[in-house]
Amino acid sequence: MHGCGRFKADLLEEARDGLHDAADAYRAGGWTDEDAERRAVADFGPAAVVARDYQAELGMLSGVRTLWKLVIGVPLMQVSWDYARILTFGEWTKLSTPTPDWYKVVAHASHGAVFIVPVIGLLALLGTRWLSRRLDGVRLARFCGVLIAVAVGVNLASVGLLIGATGVVDASRLFLSVPCALLMVAWVLLSVRLVVLARRSWGGYATIVA
Repeated sequence: MHGCGRFKADLLEEARDGLHDAADAYRAGGWTDEDAERRAVADFGPAAVVARDYQAELGMLSGVRTLWKLVIGVPLMQVSWDYARILTFGEWTKLSTPTPDWYKVVAHASHGAVFIVPVIGLLALLGTRWLSRRLDGVRLARFCGVLIAVAVGVNLASVGLLIGATGVVDASRLFLSVPCALLMVAWVLLSVRLVVLARRSWGGYATIVA
């Protein structure tokens, strides 16, 4: 199974406790230790089915964590950078180089994506909760994984486009101040981390359906 080690350990511990309880119940009914354990395992279900269901649950748990990082982390980075720019650099009018009209379009699109990403994340969280009673674990994990991939892709594209466009216009704008530069690096690292988490989520889904 693929997923967070802590979540995986919790699921395995839960499975172990369930098997022990079932075996104890059979022993209390007069079965030998070997027969009680064999029946407990048989009642638990085929290993392939149990592994598929547990993998789906691991994927969902990992997906929900990633979604919260998208909902909170991405807009927090934008807001923090804007405040750092205002406090440590000042208004955009202080820039020494002109701003082309096309760059303004890119900047507005990037800033808009900052709010699109958490909206997608919230829709995924709400949709997952609503669909949890209507879809099985495999299809629910797939739904969550697709929306995570979309949100992470939008964020990565917006960050990459903004950095690339800024480098073309005036690379010094990426380093308006030390806090701004540090926050930009943190935003890039967060974006890369989200890509890794999205790949893990999708990899977990691929494992389910394989």
